[in-house]
Amino acid sequence: MTTLRTETEINAPARLVWQALTVKQKWHHWNTFLFDCDAQKHFQPWEEVFLALRRLPRERKTEFQAQVTLLEPEICLKWVSSIPGFRNQSIFELQEIDFRRTKYVHLSRFNGLLKPIFFPFIREDEIAGMRRMARELKHYTESL
Repeated sequence: MTTLRTETEINAPARLVWQALTVKQKWHHWNTFLFDCDAQKHFQPWEEVFLALRRLPRERKTEFQAQVTLLEPEICLKWVSSIPGFRNQSIFELQEIDFRRTKYVHLSRFNGLLKPIFFPFIREDEIAGMRRMARELKHYTESL
């Protein structure tokens, strides 16, 4: 398994960061990495959501379905997306530093038989997109 990780400290309460992260219908206000493709579906444990991502700003969107595997309000959101031979687990964690500061951690874990083929082509762009999302989340929640 290969893991990509990014983290940032956000000067906003975990409650605000969680709302920005999980109300996907409002991602278009701040998020240029992940996109909501079905506004009717909310994050619920064991439910599927239809999303898209854009690793690079001018890249075409890649659509995917993911199954939410964990939803702990103000703490953690996890989902899994896969195609035969290639699996990605996305983990978004919030760690309260104090009542006005939050540490945001985003992990992407890749595995599967086709990982050695696909992963080298997306590695750098994937981490760049994750870092961009962290900066955008920080900027957005700190401006609320």
